[in-house]
Amino acid sequence: MILRRLVCRGLTSHLCRPVSLTWRAPEMARPSSNLAEFRKEFAKAKHIAIITGAGVSAESGVPTFRGQGGYWRKWQAQDLATPSAFSRDPSLVWEFYHYRREVMRSKLPNPAHLAIAECESRLSKQGRSVVVITQNIDELHHRAGSKHVYEIHGSLFKTRCMSCGEVKANHKSPICPALEGKGEPDPSAKDARIPVEHLPRCERRFCNGLLRPHVVWFGETLDADILTSVEQELEKCDLCLVVGTSSVVYPAAMFAPQVAARGVPVAEFNMECTPATKNFMYHFEGPCGITLPPALAVHETDVI
Repeated sequence: MILRRLVCRGLTSHLCRPVSLTWRAPEMARPSSNLAEFRKEFAKAKHIAIITGAGVSAESGVPTFRGQGGYWRKWQAQDLATPSAFSRDPSLVWEFYHYRREVMRSKLPNPAHLAIAECESRLSKQGRSVVVITQNIDELHHRAGSKHVYEIHGSLFKTRCMSCGEVKANHKSPICPALEGKGEPDPSAKDARIPVEHLPRCERRFCNGLLRPHVVWFGETLDADILTSVEQELEKCDLCLVVGTSSVVYPAAMFAPQVAARGVPVAEFNMECTPATKNFMYHFEGPCGITLPPALAVHETDVI
């Protein structure tokens, strides 16, 4: 598989960097938007892989920190979501992630998240399966009820110890007393300058190491075990959906084209065409919360 070769060659060090790809499909090359035809594929699929990106969470009001206006104070995510930024100023990076964690407490799964979770639950009773492969770190798929989820970029609500390496779920609010009330995104807000000993610390006995968000930062490699599992899921899927992703961030950008290359139907649900659209059998344009629920609804052939 292409993905395995990339990992073996060490090309995953910049997998989280967006790449600039431009493509404009000729009219005759556009994929189908025939929902009835897609529903026929859906009805017979035994293992459905759903790849999701920031577009799904954006419909829940989650900031994407991408493109114009995607700033926290004067920084974009690319400025703070790096190992070097954390090494240089862990207080500032933790302010940013504390803000993001707190914002998520007011956000709810939207109809797209709920449709995916309901589909997984319903199909499991028919001996069929659904797997979610998400680039999002907000856990909204879990909150919607999805069970079979791979978070390839980690989670806002997990931490990793810089000393002992322990990864642990953490839903505290605030995550530590020193961060309470901090993280104001206003450009005029002053940095908290929290001493490192007051930042989130490991609670493992005899450790007390500095914690970091358990997310994949720019310039870091993705978890090899998760990538292997994702590859196995993609190899056995007989229908693939690409939902709310720009298809420019690797390795996720090559997941669906790789599936399409072996003849498996792929359907893209997005606000616009992407660099990968030309590879797919179906494309449904519009908000995922509107286009996805009817696509995954109970089919007339379903045995409930």
